[in-house]
Order: sequence, then structure tokens, then C-alpha cells
Amino acid sequence: MRSRPPNFTVWFSYNHQESGLEKASIKSYARKTGKDDNETYYETSFEIPEDFGEVGAVLIENEHHKEMFLKNIVFDGFSTTTNGSLEVTCNTWIHPKFDNPEKRVFFTNKSYLPSQTPTALERYREKELEILRGDGQGQRKTADRIYDYDVYNDLGDPDSDVGLARPVLGGHDHPYPRRCRTGRPRTQKDPLSESRSSSVYVPRDEAFSEVKQMTFSAKTVYSVLHALVPSVQTSIIDNDLGFPHFTAIDTLFNEGYELPDSSTIVSLRNIVPRLVKAISDTGNSALRFETPEFIDRDKFAWFRDTEFGRQTLAGVNPCCIKLVTEWPLKSNLDPEVYGPAESAITTELVEQEIGGFTTVDEALKQKKLFILDYHDVFLPYVNKVRQLKGTTLYGSRTLFYLTPADTLRPLAIELTRPPIDGKPQWKQVFKPTWDATGVWLWRLAKSHVLAHDSGYHQLVSHWLRTHCCTEPYIIATNRQLSAMHPIYRLLHPHLRYTMEINALAREALINANGIIESSFSPGKYSMELSSVAYDQLWQFNLEALPADLIHRGMAVEDPTAPHGLKLTIEDYPYANDGLLLWDAIKQWVTDYIAYYYQEPSLVESDSELQAWWTEIRTVGHGDKKDEPWWPELKTPDDLIGILAIIIWVASGHHAAVNFGQFDFGAYFPNRPTIARTQMPTEEPKDEERKQFMERPDEFLLKCFPSQVQATVVMAIIDVLSNHSPDEEYIGELIQPYWADDKVINAAFERFNGRLKEIEGIIDGRNADTNLKNRAGAGVVPYELLKPYSEAGVTGKGVPNSISI
Repeated sequence: MRSRPPNFTVWFSYNHQESGLEKASIKSYARKTGKDDNETYYETSFEIPEDFGEVGAVLIENEHHKEMFLKNIVFDGFSTTTNGSLEVTCNTWIHPKFDNPEKRVFFTNKSYLPSQTPTALERYREKELEILRGDGQGQRKTADRIYDYDVYNDLGDPDSDVGLARPVLGGHDHPYPRRCRTGRPRTQKDPLSESRSSSVYVPRDEAFSEVKQMTFSAKTVYSVLHALVPSVQTSIIDNDLGFPHFTAIDTLFNEGYELPDSSTIVSLRNIVPRLVKAISDTGNSALRFETPEFIDRDKFAWFRDTEFGRQTLAGVNPCCIKLVTEWPLKSNLDPEVYGPAESAITTELVEQEIGGFTTVDEALKQKKLFILDYHDVFLPYVNKVRQLKGTTLYGSRTLFYLTPADTLRPLAIELTRPPIDGKPQWKQVFKPTWDATGVWLWRLAKSHVLAHDSGYHQLVSHWLRTHCCTEPYIIATNRQLSAMHPIYRLLHPHLRYTMEINALAREALINANGIIESSFSPGKYSMELSSVAYDQLWQFNLEALPADLIHRGMAVEDPTAPHGLKLTIEDYPYANDGLLLWDAIKQWVTDYIAYYYQEPSLVESDSELQAWWTEIRTVGHGDKKDEPWWPELKTPDDLIGILAIIIWVASGHHAAVNFGQFDFGAYFPNRPTIARTQMPTEEPKDEERKQFMERPDEFLLKCFPSQVQATVVMAIIDVLSNHSPDEEYIGELIQPYWADDKVINAAFERFNGRLKEIEGIIDGRNADTNLKNRAGAGVVPYELLKPYSEAGVTGKGVPNSISI
């Protein structure tokens, strides 16, 4: 009789050495034998006949009454392995057998394509995938590991307030990627919407690690949203109150807000010490922001047109600038609804600005004209947004000229309002001028464009193109690729933690009346607008960095040039550094695929792989399933291209648009998230006109975000720009699956070595004062695509995955 109950029950499944058939499992009990730091050790012993062959799988049963995290299993004493030991990588939560009698299966670190699976393992491989797919029924429980699809029907909260109802994103009316199904009941007032809950289900193994959870991510964002934000709103009585003068903005960094005295606020000092600090003389707490490097280096950089142009190439949203290829500029919207399509930026106006250099025709031929075009994407929402309190909107176009120094000089901004209330379309062009009134109108126009750019960055470049579009890849990978599949093991590091941060976003960031809606110009239409962008603009094939650059006219194919591309603007930091990383990723993937798919026919005959790609196209991104641009998956080259895109989006693209948010956005005049007032030239009232003429700086401050909006967004982007102490950077540490495989190990070492070389190349570029877009007096070096970083808000570092 056992003196104490076992903690784990362990079974082994073996392959017969010759037939590959399963032999009878061997069972044993594992008990706790020791503890070291955060790890607890369990041991057991087995007697195994010599002819039992190779270990294929391990079955585990948790006899505790609570779940436990199982890191790995190590066997010693095998004569059939190189060093006498065998490791099985787990990294998963094991449910108690009392909650679910189903045993967990873990495969050894040896990878198999479906057709190569030993017969003894086939049923385990298929059974595990069946469990992960679920049956599509019922409400998901916290301990579940089920991956399934649903539409975005949980952003609104109509049962609380009819004004919080939001359209379902996903389907014919509002095409959108799919999210993970939670199975919560439908709301009472809207049978199409899912009810909200205090926590959002994600499959159990998608949760943050304990270190990541404690340092930021879910816990920190939750604390900022549910404790800090209400405290800020209490401290600032009037939610619409703007900043009275520019020096008041500076107090956010040198004095801060004193927060209400409470135990919750005191605890925030430990959770977000960068934000909440003790006041020495009173013992109370203050919300005080660190000064971003951008302002610390040059306090007035945000004011200058040169910096405005530079940040389109080396800022936090460097993937929207496009080459002008057609002239005159013209809208594609219906003129019967939105007014005349022709732009008011005329040839004559442009040539007044560039007359000393060239003509418009020559500038087009020489590829000198570039545009930030937020006209057609925003214009259909202008009249809707203007019905909301405390915001306004225009469609906008901003034209730039490429100078001989490879810098972008802003030439003109066009703001457009469609017909409204019987009044015709209004549009006006603003340009840099030398008279006082014109200068202030130009600054106001820039603030509107920057608000458009901030909104588009957050909703499309960041949320849609990385977080949102990646979730279907994660679901399909877990549903269709076995954990022993080599492609699962390649992708897994790049898909970790994303579902949990996405669930948190649905809970408090992109939901009705959440941070995005309350602080960005499109307001309640923000997510609907991202659906329009998905419908009209998103293409999987264009998510490859080279294809994106070519599509925007920022590069052309050139076999003689580095990376096979010639950049239209040679000093384009995002493109230059991004292409280094893209090529490194693609070479690593190429080496990996060459090893596992040595016969090209293996790609097309790989049943799991084909099901995976089909499900991504027809279910996860099902609203675009009939598009002609989806890549085929027939050859190893097809597979390499698809995987390189998925890994680039989750690593390089996300890093480029996320980790610079605090540096570029914390001093919000540089990147206001919202424009609250109309231009003083659009049908101004006498009082508004008088205020603008007498106090133009106050007029600009009224246009900027309110104190509450600015402070809340600053707190959020501080957290979102943070690297955890246990951040997993691209190519830094080899996955345990590959550690004993000499070929894959060598390929990974080459990948790691190339990434370290890239670090040095980027440092060299940032030291080159001939590169005006990344070096110069007061210029923040472009480091967003440097692969590695220390913990904290650093403005550099490329994590494996979208983990924040």
C-alpha cells in the first residue's frame, strides 16, 4: 500500500523497433522530490525491456486537485539515445483528473510529417487534434484547450446601454478576420451579439507566463485600465477639459497628477513603478511620466516640418507613405455622395512650392512626390463622426517632396468634408507659409493629419495587420497541425501570448466606449473603420515586406541591388532595417523547410499542412476566401513564402509599429490621437474666428486631446511599449525540439549570428550623419528593428511574437 498518493501518473507508449506498431504502455507514479527557485521536481522509475524500441509518446495524469504547469520530462538510462537521456518538451498546463479524466499526451522532440508518423503514434496524433478542435458547442471554461472560430460580436454591450451596441465584425456587411470562439450567451437586446464577461476565454496554454503576467501585460494593463484610469478621471473633474497652455503638458513629466489616496493606488506603485510614484513629502501617490527620448533630445522637434516628414519614414507608422504615380490626385469615391473627386492640390500650387527645383511632370518622372492619403478611407465616416460629442473628422491628403538630401519636405495638406445638411462639399489646401495666420493654419492642419495617422496606425497598421490578422493563424495552427509537426514547432514561438493580449483588447481597449473609442478621432466607428480597411486594403501576399514596398511604390525589383530591391527613397530606415530582418527570417525558414521537405511533393501530400492553409484562407480569413491573390501551397517555395510572411508580421512588423509608441506618442502634440475642433476656416463662427486670431496657441490646444484623453493614452502606450524581463526575442534561444538535431541546430546558429550582425549594421547606420532620416542633431536613432533589447521601454527589440 502506498503511504501517500502519487502526484502524477505516467504512461509510456513505445514503437516497436521494426514494425512501428504500438506496444503495451508502461505505467508508473511520479512523486515530488525537490524544489529549486520556481521549479518543482517529480521523479519515478521504470523497468523497460530492451526490445521495446523508441519512445513515441508520454501520457500524463495529474492527481492533484489543482492544475499544474508542466515544463518538461527528462528520461535517463536509455541506451538508444546519444547521451543516455531523452527530453520531452511540454510547457503546458495539466488539468486535474478530477475535472477531466482525459489523459494528456506529449510527443517526444522528434518531428514527423503526417505520412512519416510511426503507426503506434497515429491514433494519438489524430486524437489530440480532435480534442483541440472541440465540437463547436457550449461555453468555454477557463481550463479548456479548445480552438475554434467566431466573429467579433462581443465588442458592444447593448444590454447595459443601447448606445453601446456595435455591429458584428465578420460576414458580408463588415468583413473581418475571425477570433477565438468563447461560446458566451447572446445578449438579450441583440441576438447577434455575445454577452460580455469579466474575463475573456482563451485556450489555457495561450495565457501569459507568470513572469510576464507579473511584470506587465495582462495584470499591468488591467491595473492601468481598472484602477489608474478611474483615478485619473476622478482627479480631472471635467473630462472635456483641455490643457490651458503648453507648459501644463510639461507638468505630466516633471510634476504629474496627485492621485486619490487609496490602497489600490498604493499597490500600483509596485505594479507600474514607471507611472505611479510616491510623493516624498506627503506619502501620497502621483501619476508622473518618464520624459520620452524624443523630447529629451529635442523639445521642439515636434514643431518642425522636417520631423513631420522624417517620421513618415522612421516613426511609429512608417508603412503608409506612398509614391504618387497618378496626377492629378483624384478620389475613387462616388462624387454623387461625397462631392467632386478632383483634389484641390493643383499643379500650379505644387509648382509654387517646388518651382526652384522642378516641375510636377518632372517630379513624377523622377519619383519625387509622395503622399499620406487618408482621404477615401475616412471621408465616408466624416458626417457620422461629427455627430459625436467632442470630436471631428476630415478626409485628408498630405503631399511631400523628396529633397536632394533624401528627406521629405511637406508641400501641402488638403482637408475635405463631404456634403452635409444641404451644404456642398468643403475642401481647402493648407501649405507652409511665411505669414502668421498661414503658419497657425498649417499647424492646425498638421494636427488633424497627425490625428488621422495616429488613428490609422492604431486601428490598421497595428491592431488589424498584426494582432487581428494573426489570430486565425494561431487557431488554424493548433487545430490542424499536430504538436509533432515540424511547421507547428517552427511557428509556435511566433504565435505565443497573442490570443491573450487580443482578448484583453476586446475586454477594455477596442470595445464600445473603451480606450480607442474614447480617445481616437473616429470614436464609436473606430472598429467599423478597421473593417473597411480590411475589406478594401488587406491582402495576405502584400504583408511580405518586399511586396508591400513595391505596392506602395517605395521600391522596385532589381536583381543587382541588395535584397533584390531598389528603394525609391534610399534613406528609408524602416525599409532598410526591415529588409535585413526579412531576409534573415526567410533564409532561416528556407533552411528549415529544405530539411523537412527534401522531396517537393511532400508539401502537396502533407494532409495536415494543406488542411491548415485551407482553413486559414476559407475560415479564419473566410470573408476573403475567393480573392485571387492568395498564394498556392504546392511547393517548398510556396511554403517558405507563406511562413516568412506570418513570422515577419508577428515579429518585425509588430515591433516596428508597437515599441516606439511611447517615444513618439507620449508627448502627444507630436502625435495627437484626436482632433476635437474644426478648422477655423470651415464656416467659422465670429467667436471662433476671433479666438483663433487673438490666441492661436489656445485654439490649437483646444484641438488637441483633453487632459483625460491624453493622460489615459499616455499611460496605456507606456505599458504597451514595455519589454518584459522574460521577453523572448527573435532568434535568441533555440527551441528545445531542435537542440539535438545537428542540421537544424546549425541553421539556427546561422540565423542567430546573422541577427547579431544586423544589430551592428543598424548601429553603424545610426552613426552615419549622411543618413538624415536616422542621424543628426537631436534625432532619435532608428532602433525599432534592432533584434535585441533589455527589459523596459527601450524603443528597440523584436520579440518572437505579438506578446503585448
